[in-house]
Amino acid sequence: MGLLAQLTEDMKTAMKAKDKETLSVVRMVKSALSNEQINLGHDLTPEDEMTVLSREMKQRVEEMTSYQDAGRDDLAAGIQTQIDVLKKYMPEQLSEDEVEAIVKETIAQVGATSKADMGKVMGALMPKVKGKADGKMVSQKVQTLL
Repeated sequence: MGLLAQLTEDMKTAMKAKDKETLSVVRMVKSALSNEQINLGHDLTPEDEMTVLSREMKQRVEEMTSYQDAGRDDLAAGIQTQIDVLKKYMPEQLSEDEVEAIVKETIAQVGATSKADMGKVMGALMPKVKGKADGKMVSQKVQTLL
């Protein structure tokens, strides 16, 4: 079942259960996917869908962090609910050890020897971990291993 079909089913389920928060998040994701499809001018590939989901997740995480920094735990809790719903559609996240193994393998593949080669490594690495690992963590691993 494709992501849009899954979202439609989940939207129906949330409507029947009168789960306003889940319904709101599902509608937001469907809208973001539809907008991306219009912008690209073709049907979305699974990679395009993952890009949209990752972007939405990143926005929520940044929003929650800013609320927590401002001491607004009430608002942060609402954002956490949205993040929990979004996680259902994201692929399984890689552990730090798995990311480190992929980084080491990629460094060996591109023959990187110093921090000057970081761009080359990141360019080869990001397609492998897109949507499966946080970009900041990946970047930090590359910096430590170079």
